[in-house]
Order: sequence, then structure tokens, then C-alpha cells
Amino acid sequence: MNKRAVIKKITAKLMGELEVYFRAAQYARAEATHEQNKPENKYDTRGLEASYLARGQSRQAAELETAIAEFEKLPTRPFTNGDVISVGALVTLDVGGEQLFYFLGPRAGGTEVVHDRKEILVITPQSPLGEQLMGHKQGEEPQLNLGGARQTARIITVE
Repeated sequence: MNKRAVIKKITAKLMGELEVYFRAAQYARAEATHEQNKPENKYDTRGLEASYLARGQSRQAAELETAIAEFEKLPTRPFTNGDVISVGALVTLDVGGEQLFYFLGPRAGGTEVVHDRKEILVITPQSPLGEQLMGHKQGEEPQLNLGGARQTARIITVE
């Protein structure tokens, strides 16, 4: 699988999300400062609530910008048969006869992209699954907690 193409798809998806958060933050900021949202009495908190929303969306946008920057500078080193799973690895697992594809990224866990008709889920070393996979190698069969159940998974590839 072309790892650089997968990273580009992840970055493109994050940029799309960033645009949405940026527009939402601008809208919420405009609403918070709009003349009609000045409090009419001490219990009127529309403007205050809109400012909290704008601040939260701005923080999320900043997190996405950081994630995009980290993915753009992420090296695409090839993993060989004896290499352990670490950040930058594209991992194929066999769990109960089903092949699952994961990209171990520096951030943006939970992001999903489709490449070559395969759904690839971004996980981080801090995620429960990422933590369990770190340090394992291709061919190993670790016991993983998946969906609340302990299951044996076979690591098919580490790219």
C-alpha cells in the first residue's frame, strides 16, 4: 500500500474538517459580538454562550492545524519484517478472519480514510489499541482487548 498516498488522504480529510471548524468559529464569534446578543438582563447569556462556543471551536481548529503539520512532516520510512510497530506504521490485522487496517499516527485518532477500497482507521500510541500494538512485530499474535472482549489478532503486515 502506498503510505504517502494514505497520509495525503488523512491530511486532506483533516483540512476539510479544519475548514468546517474555522467557518463555525467565525460564525459563533460574529454571533457572540453581534449587537442583538447584548444581554437584556443578568440572566440573558446568549452572547456569553456563543463566545464559549467560538473559543471551543477555535481550540479544535488549532488542534487540527497541529495534527496536519505533524502528518505533513511524518517520515514514510518502510518497515521491514523485524521492525516493531511504532508511529508511521500501516498495520494490517486479522481478527476472527476479518482484515482490519490501521495507521499509527501522531494525532487525529479516529480519523477514517478509504484507500484502494480499504477503510483505514488512524490510531495513536495513546489509544487503547495503539498502546496494545506498540512494540509488536509482523507475524505475532497478540491478545488484544477489542470492543470489550479479549481476542487473538494476527499481525499480517507492518508497512
